[in-house]
Amino acid sequence: MATAMPPTLRQRRLGAELRKLREQAGLTSTEAAAKVGIQQARMSMIEAGRYGVSADRVWAIARSYACDDAALVEALGSMTGRRGRGWWDEYRELLPASLVEVAEMEYEARAVRVAVVVAMPGLLQTAEHARASYGHYVPTLRPYEIEHHVAFRVRRQGVLGGKSPTPYTAIIHEAALRMGIGGAEVVRAQLHHLIEMGEQDNVTVLTIPFERADFPAAGQPITYAYGPMPQLDTVLLDSDHGCEFLWAQAQLARYRTVLDRMERCALSPAESRAFIQKIAKSL
Repeated sequence: MATAMPPTLRQRRLGAELRKLREQAGLTSTEAAAKVGIQQARMSMIEAGRYGVSADRVWAIARSYACDDAALVEALGSMTGRRGRGWWDEYRELLPASLVEVAEMEYEARAVRVAVVVAMPGLLQTAEHARASYGHYVPTLRPYEIEHHVAFRVRRQGVLGGKSPTPYTAIIHEAALRMGIGGAEVVRAQLHHLIEMGEQDNVTVLTIPFERADFPAAGQPITYAYGPMPQLDTVLLDSDHGCEFLWAQAQLARYRTVLDRMERCALSPAESRAFIQKIAKSL
């Protein structure tokens, strides 16, 4: 028997935000369900992202919670609707679920800001660099699995082009620029690619030299995806055990501060371009 599709990242986020509104209203799930006029089990499924709701239902729930933030409710209403299939759904049986959700997050984002210390930003990697990186993956990937990962990464990069390209800022530490993944030829091509991408109107590439010892070191790549309003932003932390999505307000505030400090430590776009060119010539 076919199983139900798991909730998308957007559906889970909508449910989480509705739960926050309920908790701010001081209501239990049972009390909230009674106010809205549905069963408690359905309310729990809505908050888990497993039961679809309409924009009208979101407004009704917000009114029952005495929420008067019309802009927030409007933004939540825009997250409703029947689940549609994105191109990333093609990879759900081929790649880890959290990795597939990265593409969904990037697609939905109004803007993206990334900071990396030892790895290249995924949306700015060449296919050759990505292939070399996945070649060292633990546990070891089989050749066809590597190609699935590479194809997926390249396809994700589509958000940076097209008619409405996503504004994208990448803060890259010198350590990442000097990593010899794939050998000198692959690294040199990767660095030239960074320069070319940085020339796009929607892409800003900033670098942090080793001399800037005052930057707030972050051992794992940080991706900050901007939503339709600050409450709906998302932080992605990429680690060895997988991708972790954060959206608690304290967490969002913390990583905004970390990224702001890293950006203040970085060279300007023009200085960064010259810095990358200098490293490429030294290879």
